[in-house]
This record gives sequence, C-alpha cells and structure tokens, in this order.
Amino acid sequence: EGRISVSEFVRPNQNPELNIGDKISVYIDKLDGKNGETKLSREKAVKQASWKNLQSSFEKNKTVVGVPFNRVKGGLSVDLEGVVAFLPGSQIDSRPTSKDNKELLNKSLELVILKMDKLRGNIVVSRKAIIDKELKTKRDELLSKIKEGSIVKGKIKNLTEYGAFIDLGGIDGLVHITDIAWKKISHPSEILTLGKDIEVKILKFDEQNTRLSLGIKQLTEDPWLKVEENFKIDEKYLGKITNISDNGISLVLNENFEGFVQLHDLSWLKKPPHPSKLFQNDQEVEIKLLEIDNEKKKLNCSIKQLKENPWENISNVFKVNDTIDTEIVNKVDYGVFVKIYEEIDGMVHISDLSWDEKESVNILQSLKKGEKIKVKILEIDKQKERVSLSVKHLMANPFTDYISNNPIKTMVTGEIVETNEKGITVQLTENISGFIKKSNLSKNKNEQKIERFAKGEKIDSMIVSYDEKLRKINLSIKDKESFEEKEALTQFGSSDSGASLGDILGKVLNKKNND
Repeated sequence: EGRISVSEFVRPNQNPELNIGDKISVYIDKLDGKNGETKLSREKAVKQASWKNLQSSFEKNKTVVGVPFNRVKGGLSVDLEGVVAFLPGSQIDSRPTSKDNKELLNKSLELVILKMDKLRGNIVVSRKAIIDKELKTKRDELLSKIKEGSIVKGKIKNLTEYGAFIDLGGIDGLVHITDIAWKKISHPSEILTLGKDIEVKILKFDEQNTRLSLGIKQLTEDPWLKVEENFKIDEKYLGKITNISDNGISLVLNENFEGFVQLHDLSWLKKPPHPSKLFQNDQEVEIKLLEIDNEKKKLNCSIKQLKENPWENISNVFKVNDTIDTEIVNKVDYGVFVKIYEEIDGMVHISDLSWDEKESVNILQSLKKGEKIKVKILEIDKQKERVSLSVKHLMANPFTDYISNNPIKTMVTGEIVETNEKGITVQLTENISGFIKKSNLSKNKNEQKIERFAKGEKIDSMIVSYDEKLRKINLSIKDKESFEEKEALTQFGSSDSGASLGDILGKVLNKKNND
C-alpha cells in the first residue's frame, strides 16, 4: 500500500473527483519509507505523463490547451495538463491588452510551447503566435482581394493629428486627415469615433511595403463640383469660424466649403487688431463672397465690405481743425491711436502731445488705453487713409506767441543753462530758449571765449533769427554790441564833432550808471 496526499489530486480552480475503486497512475518515490511505507506521488505521475505529451507537441509544433489560473509578475500562470507553465504578457495578444488580463483567467486557451526545460521544470507558452498565424492567414486572403478603387469595411483603430488608422482585419491602412472630409478639419476626432466600424475606399496599395492609403471622403461626390450652384459673387452668406490665425480667419460655408477672410478684409481699420481680439472659434459670422478660387478650392470673403467704407464719408462728418472728445484705443512708442469715426482711428504723434518736447515723453508714459482724451484734427488724408491729430494744438503755441511779441532785433535777457564748444544756450522764458554761437559771443574776436560765461549767469543779447518749424531762436551778443554802438554814435556823436568813439561810449556808460 501507499499513501498520497489529497492535495495532489486538486487541479487549479477544480474540486478533486475521487472514488473508491478508481484506477490511477502513480509515481513510486520510495519503496521503503521512514515508517516502512511505500511513498507514492500522483502529481509526479501526472507531470511525467504530461511532460511526454508536451515534449511531443513542442517538437512537432502542435497547439496545446491550457487554463490561466493566476496573475504573476510579467504574465500569467497556466495549468498545462497538470504542469504549470508561464504565459508572458508580451505573448498574450498581437494587440495591446489590459494590464491585468482578468478576462482570460479560468478560460481554456489554445497555446504553443516556445521553450521547455525539464531539468528546471520551466515551460514558456504563447497565445500571440497562434493569433499572428490566424491574422497572417486573414491578411494574405485580404491582400489577394485588395485592388485600388475597391471599397472595404474596417474598424477605426487609432486617431492621430495627421489621420486615422483603420483595421481591415489583418492589415492596417491610413486615412490622411485631408482624405477624411471634403471640408477642412483640425483633427480626425471632429468626424471619426475610435472603435467604430466604417467603410473606406482604397486609394493606393503599395504591395512591396504592404502600405494602404485609404479615403473616406472619396465615397461621396466632391461638393466643389457644384460650387457655382451654391454660391454667387457679391452675395452674403453665413459661415462658422474654424480657425483664427495671424493672417485672417478660416470658416466653413454650407458645411462642406472652406472660406477665408484675409486680415485686411476684416475691418476698415488701417491697422486692425489681431483677429482673435475680434472673433472666436465656432462663432457664426456674415460674410460677402469676393472670389471663387477653383485652383485652391477656397472661397475668398470679406466682412468689412458688408459696411460702407467710412473713408468715403469722413469728410462729411469731420473737418480739419475740428476738436473731438474720444478715447485711446492703442498706445505705441511713437504716440497714441484714438477712435475717430466708425472703424477709422487717428494718431497723435508724441511730438503733438505738448509744445514742450521733454514733457511729451512724460505725457505719453502717463496715458493709458481706454483713457478719455480731447484732440484736434490737423489733417485728413483719404488717399493714404490717415488722420493726423494733436493735443498741443488745443492750446496756443508759446513759441509763436513769443516771436510775435519779440521780433528780430529785439533785446532780450535770459539765464545761461548750458555751455559747450559751439556756444551757449540761454533760457528766455519757461518754455523758450535761444542759442548764441561762439562767433556771436562778442564783437571782439579775442573775447569770443566760452569760458567767459558760466551756467546760471544772466545775459543780454539780441534776437537775430528764428526757425518756427524747428522752434529755434538764434541770439547774438555781437549784434547787440554793434547795435548799441550805432545807437550811441547816432545819439551822442556827429561827423564834425571831433569826439572819438571811446569818448562817446564813455558818456553813454556814464549816463547808464547815473540812470
């Protein structure tokens, strides 16, 4: 007699079936055990028989049937006729599977043996090899029937930015994004759904590389063939914005036709803002059709031409020298733009913010977009579509006022604010300054020295010329001295008096001192 543990009759996930009188194969481990018993093993007998059968299947590359009963690291443990085999995760399926593979547990699977090591008791099996063989059979059958132009059924396997991969049953094909629909789309997911069954047309078949180019839109007629029936030049239509770029907006008309509005056709503004500040994706807008471009299969449209050109009417609304209360719509380094009339903006250059050029910089820095501002129109140029404005012209020009009150040859007094090798700058009033060239510092050439004068010193001079455009006043001490000498000769001397110039000037100086 021999004794065998009941556990050796248990198969994974099965109840042991034992009946008295059953005949079973056993493996004699020892004839004379510790207690004089014969030691037997049912498990080793089953494994020994299974190994023989499995070895035969392995050598003849036959399929075997196994039952996965446990998940282990890297794959599944499989009961293979009483022998535990390992099914790696990479050998479970040809396609990616779920991480846990729960759905395969306790189900009979057809497998092939990849590796056997009886000494170590290791067996590695594969389900993928059988699936690959089945797919190859289907693929070969499919390839034998494939012809360019034929229509086949498939399943959407994957969606990418550039197209969709379709599983035709053993072979994959690509539908490029441009072959999905007649209209322009940004991503295949706008039209296609992953896992959905679909019909496709074979556009190109590369037998050597086994590459299939497929089409979906080719299953329907090109709507562009009837574009003339759907659209007329200069008519109005409703479109939906599909894309916004630096150059303009793209839209779809009548679901299948691509339209485009260039940047300069969005607004009558000479420098319109970025389209994204005017429109949004999926927004419906009304357009006017300008051109049907058959070569590019595109409808060129305009939004601004739905309105009358405001430049044609601006002269009836505003005139030069008109003043306007408005607001700042944009600010740049060289000035500000303000709203004038409908979609017409005008510009106030930085130099027209103040009569004081230094103050203009500070004023520009303080101004903000949306701020209210009062301006005066200097020029309306319809040809160049430009309106020039000014803030400083709302006030009198202090330079013009000064030179009207102080004409050429007027004697003036000012304070020296700057000296350099070319001459000295004299501040005459708060906003007005003049310049004395080095050669005009004195009638006497020996006295024409910059170092004779100091910053902060008061000085008298004569206005000799001015440039209103450049706001420049030229002064001269030399001309002042010449004028005073001439006046002195006229008043105190004569041609027959015999008095010298020095005597006359001495009298003049004495008179001034006494006064």
